[in-house]
Amino acid sequence: MDDRLAKHVRREADAPGVSMSAFIAATLNDALKRGEPSEQPPFRLITVRGGQIGSRVDLDRPRALDTKEDEAQFKHMSR
Repeated sequence: MDDRLAKHVRREADAPGVSMSAFIAATLNDALKRGEPSEQPPFRLITVRGGQIGSRVDLDRPRALDTKEDEAQFKHMSR
């Protein structure tokens, strides 16, 4: 064990008042109890069916659709 790690372990062991060997044994025991992390289930994206988007909608320019809707709404309100 290098000096830096030994100093750190000694500080951690001194806090609860245990020996370095007892601290190391307890730490290893805790790590072994955890074991391998459980495998996460694969991510599944759930989608729903919707209506078809009109052919006049450019999906690369979504703000253009907002602009058209705003123009239609405000043009109707100004009459």
